Amino acid sequence: MENYCTLYAHELALEKIIEEINTRFPNEEISYSESGETKSISVNTNNGLTGAKSQFQINYRERAKPSYKIEQIDSSLTQNLSGMLGFVNSLSSQNEEVKYLLMRKIETLNCEFSILTSINDFPELISLIKALSQALDVIVFARPDTVISRSDTQHFLDKDLALILDMNGNNEISELKVNILTKYHDKPQENATEMQVERKKNSESILMAQQVKVNSNLPYIPSDENVSIRSVEKIAERVVMLATTNMVAFNAISGEQAKEYLNGYKLLDKATPKELDFLNNPTEEKKNYETWKCEGIWVLMWALGIVEDLAFPNHMADLNAIPSEQYPIGSDTDPNSFIQSAKVPRSKKAILDANDLYYRIDWACVDARINGQEMQAVHPGVVYERHYALNWLIKYNNQEWDEVTCDT
Repeated sequence: MENYCTLYAHELALEKIIEEINTRFPNEEISYSESGETKSISVNTNNGLTGAKSQFQINYRERAKPSYKIEQIDSSLTQNLSGMLGFVNSLSSQNEEVKYLLMRKIETLNCEFSILTSINDFPELISLIKALSQALDVIVFARPDTVISRSDTQHFLDKDLALILDMNGNNEISELKVNILTKYHDKPQENATEMQVERKKNSESILMAQQVKVNSNLPYIPSDENVSIRSVEKIAERVVMLATTNMVAFNAISGEQAKEYLNGYKLLDKATPKELDFLNNPTEEKKNYETWKCEGIWVLMWALGIVEDLAFPNHMADLNAIPSEQYPIGSDTDPNSFIQSAKVPRSKKAILDANDLYYRIDWACVDARINGQEMQAVHPGVVYERHYALNWLIKYNNQEWDEVTCDT
């Protein structure tokens, strides 16, 4: 038998799977086994007319601690989901909104069940897959050569088995619901520090003053004692990389020129895999994506004390406001000088204050998006990119730049 498809759900699903199998295959041979984190259900069916046997197996695993976000790698499934997030993030998409929602949905997944069979056209199994997909609001990771396939590459399907996204960026849907069960929300935090309580209160006051929706049930961000900020050198190096790719995104230089520039100063190895992919093949779609990194530059330059005020995210950052002599790159500028002279005057408190604020604004943006509402008080794209950079600054989930998530 080989993997036919893999289903992922927010709700723990083992009992539902067993119930559906017992209902649909009441007279068939069903066996159960367990190995490590994986529970397996094997089903052998008989065709009464021909005597032919059909077989399938479901391998099920779940998170050690069900949640609606990925905060730590506590099981083989969270390890897989973390990798899946990075994988989806690396894909292009005809609809970036759907891709964004897919990534948010991946963060909420609590169980995985892969379906194995040697038979492609297996009506009873297809019926089971459809029923479980609807009942559990799943996403499906499918092969290109099955009855349920919607693409000639590996791809993701929604609960209706419609194409969410394939490896070529194609999709068939315009929206994807991200539902979270109350029982998987974080329990109220205990023993919060006075600083955490004050920080949350201050952020909520700012949001109310700016007429941004407040969710008072959102948890505190980690305390000052449990956070370490990226080093001065790492922040400065990251600004150099972002500024260089930004030049390519705005057609000031080519990808090859950018690589030559960085290589000349022995900095090309500081580029992330995703940045190298962009510099090697800077398509118009990728350029459009990279232009948003202006906001990341703005945040990191603020952390380095070069930008005085982040300002409220109701308009895009203006990099032209940064004096050229303080900018990290230029035709006659050695970026190593910028790196070596960089300082971090922003205190940990100031950076965490900003992170807390953008975390709560980003929640409001996601809530509006899910409910089909337009944000008037802030620019959601600006909010997301700044939240992204701030999460990287505080080493959120120990994620490197390409893998940063903005959980809300």
